[in-house]
Amino acid sequence: MSVILERLKLMIHGFHKSSSMSPKRLDGPDDTKPLPYLNLSQPDTLKNNREVFVLPMLEAVHEVSIYIHRFHNLDLFQQGWYQLKITIRWEDGDSGSFGTPARVVQYEAAPDLGSEDIYGVWRIDDVDHSFSTQPFRIRYARQDILLAMMVSFNLSLNKFENPSTSAVILKFELLYAPVLENRYSVQACLDTCPSAIHEFRLSPKALLGLHAYCPVHFDAFHAVVVDTSVHVSMLKSGVRISSAKALSDPRANDDDFVGENDKSKQVMLVKALSSARDILVEELQKLSKGINQPIDMKGIASDKLAGFSPRSDEGISDISPTKKPNGEVDSQHDGSLHLLSEDNLHKSFDLIGGQVFYLWSTFLNFHRANKTKILEFLCNQWAVDRKAEWSIWMVHTKVEMPHPYISGVVDDSSNHGLRGRGLNLRKLTADPAQTAAMRAELHRRSIAQMRINNRFIQDLHIFGDPSSIPIVIVERVVNAPVRATSGNSYFSQLDQKDIQNVIADVDSKPSNKLSGETRQNGRVLKIVVFVHGFQGHHLDLRLVRNQWLLIDPKAECLMSEANEEKTSGDFREMGQRLAKEVVSFVKKKMDKASRSGVLRTIKLSFVGHSIGNIILRTALTDSIMEPYLRYLHTYLSVSGPHLGYLYSSNSLFNGGLWVLKKLKGTQCIHQLTFTDDPDLHNTFLYNLCKQKTLENFRNIILLSSPQDGYVPYHSARIETCHASSSDTSKKGKVFLEMLNECLDQIRAPSSEHRVFMRCDINFDISLQGRNLNTIIGRAAHIEFLESDIFAKFIMWSFPDLFR
Repeated sequence: MSVILERLKLMIHGFHKSSSMSPKRLDGPDDTKPLPYLNLSQPDTLKNNREVFVLPMLEAVHEVSIYIHRFHNLDLFQQGWYQLKITIRWEDGDSGSFGTPARVVQYEAAPDLGSEDIYGVWRIDDVDHSFSTQPFRIRYARQDILLAMMVSFNLSLNKFENPSTSAVILKFELLYAPVLENRYSVQACLDTCPSAIHEFRLSPKALLGLHAYCPVHFDAFHAVVVDTSVHVSMLKSGVRISSAKALSDPRANDDDFVGENDKSKQVMLVKALSSARDILVEELQKLSKGINQPIDMKGIASDKLAGFSPRSDEGISDISPTKKPNGEVDSQHDGSLHLLSEDNLHKSFDLIGGQVFYLWSTFLNFHRANKTKILEFLCNQWAVDRKAEWSIWMVHTKVEMPHPYISGVVDDSSNHGLRGRGLNLRKLTADPAQTAAMRAELHRRSIAQMRINNRFIQDLHIFGDPSSIPIVIVERVVNAPVRATSGNSYFSQLDQKDIQNVIADVDSKPSNKLSGETRQNGRVLKIVVFVHGFQGHHLDLRLVRNQWLLIDPKAECLMSEANEEKTSGDFREMGQRLAKEVVSFVKKKMDKASRSGVLRTIKLSFVGHSIGNIILRTALTDSIMEPYLRYLHTYLSVSGPHLGYLYSSNSLFNGGLWVLKKLKGTQCIHQLTFTDDPDLHNTFLYNLCKQKTLENFRNIILLSSPQDGYVPYHSARIETCHASSSDTSKKGKVFLEMLNECLDQIRAPSSEHRVFMRCDINFDISLQGRNLNTIIGRAAHIEFLESDIFAKFIMWSFPDLFR
């Protein structure tokens, strides 16, 4: 019985202990005597002390403000009602670690939405701590919905008791409901399940301070762009009460003490808050300069980290930075902060917290007055930062176009030294496809060992599993000397004067008969033509098109349908159909542009997949396309067999080609394999290479993959191969002539600098396992159409080529 009574006594003592931890102890009446602080510097006074001591503990929160500007329907498949839902949580936390929506500001009403296009209001769900925009109706492609609202979430640090080392997950959900007769059922239908999800990670570094553009795209089946910006800072929350037993209490344990360990945590919190202040100052100055709008920050005083009062005349420039250039908290202030008394440490915390609050309030007011300009500035900064952020998966090299490609014939009677050198260069010691695949795989393994912790907002479509992302090896090709027409020298060049004459001749031609060509004002009509491959669909290249439209929203895109279900015939017929389709489309867009203003010039670009590249090059040889050749701008070739299948090493695929020729009589396959004529010099592809189909383009990008078994690696890259380097037969000479003709067009003098790049794409197809698609190389060939990450890397790294 005595044991039971003793336990009851302990329980009662525990209840009294918990009651002493109530915040009311600090805010009680004047006659309430607060409990003394635990002072570890006086251990002798605690030997017989069994009281419970109450200590103030510093608290802070992360405020994450998300500005949602616009919802743009890029390529949604279904009309209907849509809604955005946003939640925030700690990455390493449990189900109770969600951020809480604390504030919603509607900046302006949407003027382009009528009563039929909007339903209900925004809402906050207290169950899952989410914020949802008001439902809006999508009726057509390229539709804009102006939302113009900011929601702020608070993430408490109570769980961590010091600056967190955990990241934060920002989750966007796209909810969908069909158009219903009863509009009151829309919300219930929206709440069923999300149609698509896009998540982002905010690293611990970013939680100290961040102002960044964050485009939300969801997935390939729900292609939209939600223009959002994310603004993060650390704010002072308040003071809570902690308790500890005396050192001599037999019931005390290590978890009950708040001595030096707790002071270290408080010092870390003060340092983190100071660093957040410095980042906020720096970002405000950057935003003010970026949008050319002044911002008043003179109401803030200097910090009090050293324990002395600030001067009233000290402004924002007087605040001493306590962070490293990379955003981390500087540990050099540990010593000075540890020397402060607890009272001075708390005062420093209050002072810095007040400064941060003032700066944060200043930013919110500044953002509300300049929301559009700030978003544009952050968007431009985001575009600039893409090449640096995505450089993890990209390898950039600069190569010179090899001299062995220049000539396939060497005169035995002259240039013996050059002859020996040339023959040695022509011998390839390894298979380029295998070398490229090995290089990409080694790079992929190194990525798996990286620890990525930058201050960027990390898109989990990419950063979720970094080792599964395609590796892109970019080769910027530097033009070699132009091949001599005599064919007996590897290094003969055109006289520099002759080159200048050619360029001058190009400039002197009436290159544009459009009105206003000589004037600086007027619209530039930008048209992009997308051509599918063998037995393809006109929407096959829609993911590349979507990325193009994100870079240049004003581009007019033609998804070619002229050869849909007609890709088994003669390339000449397919090219003619495409040429007519392109001319009709260009004329229609020119007439429309002319009616709306002055049309200055045209930029006509082409994107082809697989044999679509042969079709579009054939179309360029058609006479009706001749007036438009001067407007050719960018050519993006996605795994195109430009040199045919003379040296295809994929025996399984070659067997399939043989079946198509013998059993179905597919004419285009005959032309690709050079069996359409007994004389190789009379074959279609040989003569196509002699046509000037490449030299009018300002930018040429050839995409290839060593994993693609449907298109020979060398053929997609327009370069020599291991088999042809030792082939002295007629086939080898024909192949080299075709290669030279294509490269000479790329090297041809131009009035503008021509960009020529080869990009190797190495996909992670390990998840597909070993099946027929991976064995014959079809998986990589189709992956070009089903993935847009490689296109995103290339196009955003070189955006000027696609504008």
